[in-house]
Amino acid sequence: MYPEFRVEQRHDRDELTWMQRRANGVAAAWKQYGPSIEAFPLHRTLASYRRSFLAGDIGAALNVALLAFPQGIAYALIAGVPLHYGLFGSIIACLLGGVFGKSTFVALGPTNATAILLLSALSGIALMEQKLVALPMVVLMSGIFLIVGALLGLSGFIRFVSRTVITGYITVAAILIILNQLRAAFGIELAEGEIPSTIVKAVYYFWIHLGETDPGTLAFSAVSLGVYLGLRSLVPRLPVVAIAIAVLSAIAFAWGYLFAPIGLLDPVTIGTWRFTPPPLDLDLASSVAGAALAVALLSVLEGQSIGKSLAARRGQRFDADQEIYSMGVANIGCALGSGIPASGSLTRSALNANSGARTPVSSIFTGIILLAAVLLIGDWIRFVPHAALAVIIICIGVSLINWAGIQFVMRATRQDAVAFLATVAAGVFFGLDAAIYAGVFLSIALFLRQASVPELVQYDMGQSGDVIQRRGEEETVPEVSIVHVEGDLFFAAADIFRDQIRRIYEDPNLRVVIVRLRNARHLDATCLMALEELLALAQKEERHLIVCGVRKSAFRAFYTTGMIKRIGRDNFFMESVANPTLSTARATKRAREILGDREARVTLYAGSGKKEGGGKA
Repeated sequence: MYPEFRVEQRHDRDELTWMQRRANGVAAAWKQYGPSIEAFPLHRTLASYRRSFLAGDIGAALNVALLAFPQGIAYALIAGVPLHYGLFGSIIACLLGGVFGKSTFVALGPTNATAILLLSALSGIALMEQKLVALPMVVLMSGIFLIVGALLGLSGFIRFVSRTVITGYITVAAILIILNQLRAAFGIELAEGEIPSTIVKAVYYFWIHLGETDPGTLAFSAVSLGVYLGLRSLVPRLPVVAIAIAVLSAIAFAWGYLFAPIGLLDPVTIGTWRFTPPPLDLDLASSVAGAALAVALLSVLEGQSIGKSLAARRGQRFDADQEIYSMGVANIGCALGSGIPASGSLTRSALNANSGARTPVSSIFTGIILLAAVLLIGDWIRFVPHAALAVIIICIGVSLINWAGIQFVMRATRQDAVAFLATVAAGVFFGLDAAIYAGVFLSIALFLRQASVPELVQYDMGQSGDVIQRRGEEETVPEVSIVHVEGDLFFAAADIFRDQIRRIYEDPNLRVVIVRLRNARHLDATCLMALEELLALAQKEERHLIVCGVRKSAFRAFYTTGMIKRIGRDNFFMESVANPTLSTARATKRAREILGDREARVTLYAGSGKKEGGGKA
């Protein structure tokens, strides 16, 4: 009994040790190859926090909070939901973004693009009560999609979005922001159902309502512009936005007595906040899943394009996966706390970075200031003139248009110019989401177009016996051709690869083709099938195909598909890491053996400077 018990215990311990080894191996692999996401990065930020960071973080938070407050209300109006959803979404996104993010280049909160997309997603629901039931489900699912994408390291997808597309998107977004704020600066009110979701619509609605301009509001906007620009030049190191709003609020108070009342913001109170968990309804979840995925994708592209652009200007690193993760957590928080979707805000991100924010703690301060404003001075918001905020947002939007960057991408290459113009055109006519989708599609299409054209350099072994590179259409009489392949050999390159090799086969004097794959990458089944067709063609025409320089990463595909047997083990040579030219030397020697009694001298450097020569085999 006891020996059996001891053996069983030892077996359990061995199993546990094996499981631990497996877990440790998975953890090590994830740490090495997986995304570098920290579940709770705030502790690292606080551990390295310095007192000198405090002034910059608080100053930036104050500026951003004063801008985020009216923006949150405006974006709720655009989305067609109650105003407090935009405001509480801003508070929750700022707090959670600072806790789970590591960058000062992405200020989370409601945005113009996500608000418009949310409006489209909820447009099929007539009753407001039903919209407010579907809303948290959309936001919750978008947050889940974002977290899953961050854990899978899908930020690499952003690599396919070129800086040209980002420049185009920021340009379109800035123009749309400026146009929408011009209406407030002119005192123009849109009719119900007039949603300026595109630049064309914004220009059209502004034009048809231009005759309704309020002269008093326009005059106050001109005063606001002068005050803001004057303060920015006189005290650039102080929180100019906060000071300008305070000064302009006082001017608006006197303006109402001297001339005519100026449009002010509505008061906001904390009593409107509600805990809003979405219902456990699978039918509702499936019906809004597409909209939630679109919101998640748009949030990633919007947030990352802003973060990458601002980080590049400062010459700093941007952790994309971590910011996607923080965005996902923020959206889940917004779903539970009466908020609309959170993304990277273009104006607030630029303002946060330009105001001297040093750490993500500035975002937490922004959330605290917003919450304190609702608790303590919510009624005072009714003294803030809407036109003043509109003018400040217009100035920030103008600063976001990088004229030098636009000239650069337009002059760089034809592909860059096409990608930029297509992104801008999509945004002008179809909206910000279409601008991003068009830009991403073109980026991937142009990448595949370039990557799918492998470079083939042909070397001939002629009657003189020397290995020479064929240039252009010069006439040679080859017995052996060595084809050096460089680039990506995935499915998109298969047809081009096959056609180029076929043209080499058209030479009537050709007897042996050596395909050197040492610098070929991403070999897949489609290209192996093309290689198999070429092998069949060679055998049909009594010619020979030799493959050399095969890397270890590609050997498995050759072996499992049976291509090594088809080619013949004598005609298949692996790469030698220690001697890069060895496989080519062996392949050339094999070519001489195939030629038999034909004279074919080959001169090739292999090893440490040795020449591989030969005459009759």
